[in-house]
Amino acid sequence: MRKLVGWNLMSLDGYFEGETPWDLAFHHVAWGDDLRRYALSLGEETDFIVFGRRTYEGMAAYWPEATEELEIKTYMNAKAKGVASRSLTDAQWNNTRVLRDAVAELAAMKTEPGKTIFIFGSAEFQHALLEAGLVDELRVCVVPILLGKGTPLFKPSDHAQRLTLIEAQPVETGATILRYAVNAG
Repeated sequence: MRKLVGWNLMSLDGYFEGETPWDLAFHHVAWGDDLRRYALSLGEETDFIVFGRRTYEGMAAYWPEATEELEIKTYMNAKAKGVASRSLTDAQWNNTRVLRDAVAELAAMKTEPGKTIFIFGSAEFQHALLEAGLVDELRVCVVPILLGKGTPLFKPSDHAQRLTLIEAQPVETGATILRYAVNAG
């Protein structure tokens, strides 16, 4: 059975982007050789990356023409991808399909053979998948910065969600990659 894993960078005070959409400048605080190697390892671990619509649109605008991090660009453009959307009729970024009922489609994909399915970014979409009980693991790179305001990575819920620490991996920039199993129930 395949795993569905959420991956994101988050400020120490809980934000995955700054005050405005796509304000990701704080990522540079965490970026270095260790995090770059980790990002490349995600490309080896996955054969399908899924995004919410807004994150998809930003990624689709950036990665095809990116001039930095060419190894990451290669896998981001080559891997099979999905975008959760009821409004998009077509996904222009290569190797992307539109998931109209993402919960049902990802639940089915998890039963098929294959590698890890990653949710990159997409905090609201990740929340919906957590609420549906589909997320097996959360990986968060906690960036040593207090943004003070922005968009929180984790959304309010009607219930607590218990997690089990799998690994805590510090990187040379002072950030820490945390891996948590999402406990059922």
